[in-house]
Amino acid sequence: MAVERLKACDNIVELSQELGVHWRLLYKWRDQFDPFDPSEESSPGNSRESTLRKEINQLKRVLVDKTLELDFLKGALQKVEARRQKSGISGEKASTTKSKK
Repeated sequence: MAVERLKACDNIVELSQELGVHWRLLYKWRDQFDPFDPSEESSPGNSRESTLRKEINQLKRVLVDKTLELDFLKGALQKVEARRQKSGISGEKASTTKSKK
């Protein structure tokens, strides 16, 4: 989704701030995950090759989505951990003393 928004974007810095990622990362994603060359899809070939190309492109789109989800979750986790450190909450259970039986 970020790569698609980048294509139609006029202000990359504004988009990167909105998404919470560095603008260079957006360009990296575009170069890495936008392998869809229109001339490549329209090239003649046998139907098996065409089917495989479509499947590859679909898998690449899924990979892009999952990568974006992972990046988002990593960022959210970092923010939660930073808040915990600021508030002094460790997230661990308080220790208790052993009962004498």
